[in-house]
Amino acid sequence: MEEKKKIAILGSTGSIGTQALDVIAANPTQFEVEVLTAQQNADLLIAQAIQFSPNCVVIGDTTKRDKVMQALSGHDIKVYAGQESLSQVVQMESIDLVLTALVGYAGLQPTLSAINAGKQLALANKETLVVAGELVTKLAKEKGVNIYPVDSEHSAIFQCLVGEFHNPIEKIYLTASGGPFRGKNKEFLASVKKEQALKHPNWDMGAKITIDSASLMNKGLEVIEAKWLFGLKTNQIDVIVHPQSIVHSIVQFEDGSMKAQMGLPDMKLPIQYAMAYPQRLKSDFPRFNFLAYPELTFEKPDTETFRNLALAFDALNKGGNMPCVLNAANEVVVDAFLKDKISFLGMSDIIETCMSKVPSIAKPDYDSYVASDSEARRLATALL
Repeated sequence: MEEKKKIAILGSTGSIGTQALDVIAANPTQFEVEVLTAQQNADLLIAQAIQFSPNCVVIGDTTKRDKVMQALSGHDIKVYAGQESLSQVVQMESIDLVLTALVGYAGLQPTLSAINAGKQLALANKETLVVAGELVTKLAKEKGVNIYPVDSEHSAIFQCLVGEFHNPIEKIYLTASGGPFRGKNKEFLASVKKEQALKHPNWDMGAKITIDSASLMNKGLEVIEAKWLFGLKTNQIDVIVHPQSIVHSIVQFEDGSMKAQMGLPDMKLPIQYAMAYPQRLKSDFPRFNFLAYPELTFEKPDTETFRNLALAFDALNKGGNMPCVLNAANEVVVDAFLKDKISFLGMSDIIETCMSKVPSIAKPDYDSYVASDSEARRLATALL
């Protein structure tokens, strides 16, 4: 009998975290939950802990520690609180795999901590590689840690590369649905509200990622992430809009042959693939039917209207701390847009200004990333 894989889920109450728990519940002979963490959502964290009986839980917001402790007092579950605890629990001996499902820059420190402890990583937090890709991938190499991508696009590339690791990649195509505003012009976008931006046509995701998808920043962050995950140059990465979200991404090899990974838009598949790799576990996920999709279409992204994608390519070309600046400014403006403090198009203006004003650092270390992140946030907040 093979031992169960013990999983730590960072961000268990978010969209990826809750779906990962669904996968674990459906595969009780394969996986067990060792650690669950949440930032704010104490109620859901408590419910998850009671259902899955992890070794320990972490609530990021220290004001909610007592509430969680009281609720779990009759259970054999340790309770910790605060950001520091997050970086400590991932080092526990018993953990086999850490799934980083936190949103944003907050994922960087615990991810580095998990890699330092030699833990295998299922990565759903793209910002970690956007902010400090060079640092993260170098450390993972030194520690012999595999990074299994959870984003549907990067999972697709990874799946296409299985059995091909000795064959150089000529190019990859990351597909984008185009979001709720595909085909719209700047006049239309000038007045859109968060309620419209939060209606994604194909995927059900958290608010931050849904806004990023509407502005195409999500695809920009994925381009930067792909560079680090697959060791690519900027000119080897292309983005193509594919409204049906059936082809999740494509790899082109040096002989001109292409491999694509296809399926219905369902995040549980890439989550399960990352957690069970190299196995493919039997699932009851809905199956794709070609006849239900007689046409799959592809088009070029409109980077003039959706400038965030162009800004992400700029940041990648400049390298150094520039992707970190792009990400920090974006986190501030998305939060402001969700609070009705900035227009949809205004977000790109502030990101661009931050990229021109925060000093560029060609070879940043961890402290430089932290400093660039705070400087970009300070400037973006001042510009609101």
